[in-house]
Amino acid sequence: MGQRLDIDALQALCAVEDFGGVTRASEQLALSQSAVSHKIRRLETGLDCVLLARRPGAPLLTQEGVNLVRYARRILSLHDEALLGLSKKPLSGKVRLGMTEDTTSSDLSRILGRFIRLHPNVSVRTQVRQSLELEEALETGKIDLAVMQLFTHRLQRTDVQLYDDHLCWVKARDFRINFDQPLPFLAYDARCFYKHWAMDAVQDSDVGLETVLECASSAGIVSGVQAGLGIALLPGQHVTSEMEVIGERLPSPPGVTFAVRESRNARSKPVAALAGEIACARSTLGKLTAAKL
Repeated sequence: MGQRLDIDALQALCAVEDFGGVTRASEQLALSQSAVSHKIRRLETGLDCVLLARRPGAPLLTQEGVNLVRYARRILSLHDEALLGLSKKPLSGKVRLGMTEDTTSSDLSRILGRFIRLHPNVSVRTQVRQSLELEEALETGKIDLAVMQLFTHRLQRTDVQLYDDHLCWVKARDFRINFDQPLPFLAYDARCFYKHWAMDAVQDSDVGLETVLECASSAGIVSGVQAGLGIALLPGQHVTSEMEVIGERLPSPPGVTFAVRESRNARSKPVAALAGEIACARSTLGKLTAAKL
């Protein structure tokens, strides 16, 4: 067996998939495009197969490339664990993490699980709250880090943008709207910035809203819409085939973004390490769907 899988080359291949191409991968790895391309070609030569399709309109990776990435991620994970396990100065401390319900997905849990395995001396305490509560907790220093939603125009320069979504006014397909009367509105609770925006926005329109249900859970809002209790404002990832998007009369909602934000007072290595771990996975976090309902 003369072939060897180079760790740096495997990292480059995973970055190409994660960031959508050689150019973006080179930016993230702080390498030139030619250096990243050379690493990939060296893998291809050693394995005698083509890993990148390199054809317009074709998938980024060939099937051989997809297969190698699966192995590469496992190899890189074990490599990192070995280095950290043998390190003379393991990371230690605590992280107070806040998340919204929509980010408590299996993928984010996987990222947290890996972080805890890599850093067994770091204590991570997690709480699930509405985004407005998390923002306040960050400001007051009650949490160190938050993965939360906010309107895209409210992103701060230091936030790490994970992925975007869009808000939709929705109803059950057989629900009939009568714009001559206040529309029954299914809302998240009083701490939800969706609700605040909706109530302010309709004041400048000829449409009225009457809150008939308040529920902090997306599952509750979705169930209520599907049952025909009224209309709601939901992220696109929660819109189901049983719903219809309302395209008339109601004000157009702004875009929403899922982001990582650190507290100004959080200056510890464990907090920075966890924030970095989540940020590194942001290319797959676009595929990180909300917790299934």
